[in-house]
Amino acid sequence: MDDLLFQVEPMIPALRRYARGLVHDAVAADDLVQDCLERVISHWHRRRNDDARTWVFTILHNLAVNRLRQAARRGRHVAIEEIGDDLMAHPPTQEDDLARADVVSAIQQLSDEQHSVLLLVAVEDLSYAQVAEVLAIPVGTVMSRLSRARERLRQILESPARGARPGSHLRRVK
Repeated sequence: MDDLLFQVEPMIPALRRYARGLVHDAVAADDLVQDCLERVISHWHRRRNDDARTWVFTILHNLAVNRLRQAARRGRHVAIEEIGDDLMAHPPTQEDDLARADVVSAIQQLSDEQHSVLLLVAVEDLSYAQVAEVLAIPVGTVMSRLSRARERLRQILESPARGARPGSHLRRVK
């Protein structure tokens, strides 16, 4: 049990980041990580290799895919009484927040395959081989998807027709 805690506990922040990147909702991401950790604890004896990080990210990824498929079938339901400030928030006015929002929006426009590979490599710093194992695809496919994701992201961010926000054309005045 100590081995489990020693290996899994440091991964929790990375799992939360990856989950938030996949489901785009902090509460759902935390639930996803909780389910992942429950599965990791109950199936710790079943892991096949010494690389617990890859195994845990694989579990998280598969749980997220299953949830996204389930949500696509069911649709999203939010009771009017449960709508919080996060759903009714106003767009940020800070320049950095606008740039960050543009990048997040552009990443969300990527295909699911490109999106997953980009998050695992760029955000979670997994190697191409680890990403290939998590997603159960060849390393060459990881490299190809990552290249296409980066190029598509660049095109989206440089596109003049991406729908500039009011005030985004202003330059900083000192």
